[in-house]
Amino acid sequence: MRLRETRALLGLLVLTVFRSSECLQTVVQSDKGSTVTVSTELPLDQCAVCTVSGVNDTETSCHSSFSLVPEEEVKLLFNCSQPVEQSYTVTVTQTIECTKDACSPATVETQPILTELSRSFSWELKAPEKTVVSLDILGDGLMETSQPCTDGFEYAVNTSKTDGKGRTRYCRGGSVTRLDLASEAVVSLTVKPKAQVESVLFQASAGPLKGRTMVVSVDPSTTAIVSRDPGGTECEVCTVDGSAPNCSPTEKTLTNADKLSLEFSCPKPQEMYSVRMKKKIECTQTSCTPAAGDVDPSLFVDFKRSLTWDIKVPERTVLSLDFPGDGLKELSGAESCKDGFQYSVSTTKSDGSVKAKSFCRGGTVSHLDLLGATTVTVEVPKEEKLEQKVFSVKAKPRGSRMMSVTPDPETIIIISRVSDEPDCSVCVNEAPKPICNPRHLRITEPRNTSVEFTCPQPQDVFRVEINRDIDCTETSCSGDIVQAESSLFPDFDRTFTWDLKVVSTRAFQLDFPETGMRQIRNKETCPDNHTYSLVTYLRTGLATVGTFCKGGSVSTILGRYKGRVSLEVPRDTKLNPVDFKLKVGPETSMVAIVKVNLPRGVSDTDFITANYPADFPDDEQMQWDFTVPGMHNYTMHFHDHTAPECLKREVEVEYKKEDKTNKLTLTDAQPAHQQGNFNMVLKNCKTNKTLQGLTLNYSVSVMRSGHPVLCTVDLTSRRESLQIEKVGSDPFCEMSIDSKVEKKINVAAGTKASLSFLDCPKEEVRLTASEVIGCQNVSSCPPIVLSVPKLVSCLPMPLHSFTWHVDVPQDGTVNLVSPTGGFQQSLPGQRCNQSVLLNVAERDAFSLGDFCFNGIIREIQARNNISVTATAHDISKTRKPLLNVSFSQEIQETLIYRVSPETTSPTLLATPNWPQGMKPSSTMSWIVTLPSQYQAHLNFNVSQPKCLYRHTAVTVKLLGYEEEIMSRREDEEVELKLLVPQSFYINMSNCIPEGGQFGALTEIVLQKKTNLLAILLGLAGAVLIVLIVLTVVCVVTKKKKNERNKESSIYIGKGNIFRPSDGHFTKSRSDNESHVYASIDETMTYGHLLSNTSYADSMQDHYNGMQVDSYHTFTGPVDAQLPVIKEPDPEPETDQYKTFLDPSESFIPSRPRTPIDRQDSLGFQDRRMVDNELYTFKSTGDINTIRLSGVDQEPEPPILEEYL
Repeated sequence: MRLRETRALLGLLVLTVFRSSECLQTVVQSDKGSTVTVSTELPLDQCAVCTVSGVNDTETSCHSSFSLVPEEEVKLLFNCSQPVEQSYTVTVTQTIECTKDACSPATVETQPILTELSRSFSWELKAPEKTVVSLDILGDGLMETSQPCTDGFEYAVNTSKTDGKGRTRYCRGGSVTRLDLASEAVVSLTVKPKAQVESVLFQASAGPLKGRTMVVSVDPSTTAIVSRDPGGTECEVCTVDGSAPNCSPTEKTLTNADKLSLEFSCPKPQEMYSVRMKKKIECTQTSCTPAAGDVDPSLFVDFKRSLTWDIKVPERTVLSLDFPGDGLKELSGAESCKDGFQYSVSTTKSDGSVKAKSFCRGGTVSHLDLLGATTVTVEVPKEEKLEQKVFSVKAKPRGSRMMSVTPDPETIIIISRVSDEPDCSVCVNEAPKPICNPRHLRITEPRNTSVEFTCPQPQDVFRVEINRDIDCTETSCSGDIVQAESSLFPDFDRTFTWDLKVVSTRAFQLDFPETGMRQIRNKETCPDNHTYSLVTYLRTGLATVGTFCKGGSVSTILGRYKGRVSLEVPRDTKLNPVDFKLKVGPETSMVAIVKVNLPRGVSDTDFITANYPADFPDDEQMQWDFTVPGMHNYTMHFHDHTAPECLKREVEVEYKKEDKTNKLTLTDAQPAHQQGNFNMVLKNCKTNKTLQGLTLNYSVSVMRSGHPVLCTVDLTSRRESLQIEKVGSDPFCEMSIDSKVEKKINVAAGTKASLSFLDCPKEEVRLTASEVIGCQNVSSCPPIVLSVPKLVSCLPMPLHSFTWHVDVPQDGTVNLVSPTGGFQQSLPGQRCNQSVLLNVAERDAFSLGDFCFNGIIREIQARNNISVTATAHDISKTRKPLLNVSFSQEIQETLIYRVSPETTSPTLLATPNWPQGMKPSSTMSWIVTLPSQYQAHLNFNVSQPKCLYRHTAVTVKLLGYEEEIMSRREDEEVELKLLVPQSFYINMSNCIPEGGQFGALTEIVLQKKTNLLAILLGLAGAVLIVLIVLTVVCVVTKKKKNERNKESSIYIGKGNIFRPSDGHFTKSRSDNESHVYASIDETMTYGHLLSNTSYADSMQDHYNGMQVDSYHTFTGPVDAQLPVIKEPDPEPETDQYKTFLDPSESFIPSRPRTPIDRQDSLGFQDRRMVDNELYTFKSTGDINTIRLSGVDQEPEPPILEEYL
């Protein structure tokens, strides 16, 4: 009664738990001979199988698993927090009992039970020995698979109930219609929930076990071993060679067999047996037999096979394996090949060790070079074919490397192996045969020794240590300067070691060069690959003082009694060691004394104790001597440290400074913001060595004691950029931008920066500024006035210079004009002494020249982008405009200067970058405008290059004329002096030089034109006119006068003088004597003019008639000098200039011009003369002639220096 109550309560409890869960109640009954089990893997409080019984189903019993009693009806209740169909599994197990010829039951049926759940049906086969049970599949056949079945029906066959390895999976819809199985085999079917299963699946039958017979042939070089697991299903293998078979239950070895009959006692021996085939390949140093790893593809093709080739090679032979096809992929760890093909290559090295590698098919490895005897194994899954040639094999002599080594006296060379691969030995050629060792070699004799490595690249296998002993007396050492030997093993990893030893009461002292050393963590390496370390030998053991790199604050290290200095240099690194002095130091009880010169400025230098991060030596002391620069404060920072358990005394940190001692512990506040040199001594106690010992990592921070000047530069809305650079050598000057110390500071336009200057005098730093100006289109570029903008006032230094970077638009020219009237170029003898100096340069820093103001250069035109730099003591104080910048159309030359020389002093003109040369292929011109009545003397100083392409040119032309006054190339001699009568231009063109430079310095001296020749010619002309007038008055008759009045002269600019009535007059006036009179009747010619009282009153502007009937005595002035009226010669326009001008564009004067020295030519007439009988002057002033004939004019002779 109590048991029933308990069950009822338990059922009530379970129902209470599952009242909100899914629930399924059903009545089931298992068939006879079937074992049905319902189970769940979920915990009982989440999911349970309950039996319901009693009156009104009031009794329940719940379990995680429940087995039904055959042929007994039971009511089951399924309660689960998860879906019922996914939470339970039904297992139905039956046994098929077979005799030698029949099975019971003969038909394999399934019971339709609990179809809502997942079900697994299994049938165990029982049969006598050597009996096979056949299951004929009804309906669709089966298909072997390794993937889940998509329809939810999955069959499985296990050859043994206990052997899980022999499991084969099938899905429906294949060609397998019969399963032949032995006793103990298990067949199962798993279906998903609610799947309808056929009631009859198999037809079972039994019969005697029939084995399998196959005929094989094995060549003499192959050994085939057919074997199985002795614990598996029994199956004999027999060879039939004669009347009686030779049988074995587990293994049979075959070799040199031709069509041998092989019988198995089981129908499918490939399920139980595997085949191992072994082959041998013998190699010499040049060839192998056979030359390939071949295999019979059809031999045991349906068995799992393992093919092995043992390859033997002589010593110092390289074995090469080449794999055809897609190559191999190396495996790592416990990987396996998905397709079942796995290659293994193992090599036995000279020291007896074996190295093995595994590969799968389908990779990049197609070639292997191996050293030593090799074994190649290929695992092939059953029913898979293998190519006949698995690999090819070649042999060749193994490369070696030999070198001659001559150690220095007292030097030992130790060659040690550092890598297990490849196989390699190091040998010394000693008689009677070489001595080889695969691990190490030691050379001690200071003589030439031949060292041979049995591999071509021994630097991958060995490293070299070069050791030297240095013994010191009480006063000196055998080697003062410690230098590393650089000629030995340069392509090996090298360690140079020096073993130092002094008398037991003294210390050895290492003095480093001025650059010093920097301490780093032990086991770290230096950036230049030169890593130094120092160890000292104590009675308690080895102590590592520290590891160091070049360039630091450590200047000297003292070690007690005995130590070793090491320098590690990796392979192929050029040796550049530190030469440090070794000498005998004073007596000391310290492990080591490290002397440090702390750097100037802000610094933070790290130090560690001996053996760090291991324990500091027990009951020992170490000292650091610090030299602190003047005007600096230092602060000690203890970072990582550990304190030991002291058995005697305590750990102390002792500071000494100027006879003052301060003792602290590791946890006390350390000295901060102090000045002056000091010593620090770390003292360890007697420690408990079973616990953590003493370690310390600390740093010394140094900073200036002065106060910095702070300045915030805000250029976020400005176009200027600032540059600040240290130009002095003061080590105390320190600049920083945004808290970062720099030697050069740049603040770009549009940015903001916080600057700091500490102990920086004005002369130590230089402030410059720059701005980029320009435009995109010439037509829309406005003129720009350049002046120095105002900068921030907090900067402690003056503005040294301001640079404008002028960007010239495409097809444009930049024009520079001085607001004060002109530029003066700074040249030797013509130096600028003004406060502001302008440097004009192209963007590539090619200087065009230095200029100041109030000079003779009116305008500078440049075709390329330029930079204009204004320099002064404090250019920021210059508020007036410095330059007017405008843009115009592109010029042909690289550079044009427009020059107006002064009459009071010589003018110097220099090519860009003088006294260096012009740029290759560049051109420049000077347009020189002379004042009226002045001529120019030119003096040239030209340096010519040797041209590679094209020629240089020095050309001088008058403005408005095409003719060249001078034109010279580099292979022609330049006239050093030249006279130019009026405004002109000079053009300089450079070639592409092969050697030398092209440059020129031109001096212009102005001279006023002299009229001495004109005066003499004028006097001579006046005398001639008087004689002609007297002759005309006496000879000319009235008839001739009438003839003359009928004729009129006509001027034709490019023709002859002719008279319309004189048709036979073919000669020009200069070639005939028509102007010579035989006699002139003065009374008839001039008498009518004598009635006027004065010459001035009688002068008419225009005369239109002839008066010939009266004569008056001439009473006008005859000796008085006429007033001089200066008429300046018209000057050509110079606004537009080109190197070579077309005639249509030249400076053509408004009227024909004749030089003054040809006024006596009868081909010319004075403009002041009027057309009357006397041809008198209509005005006073200088002679102004016109040309009457153009054809007969002779060319003007050149103006030579001798003429002047």
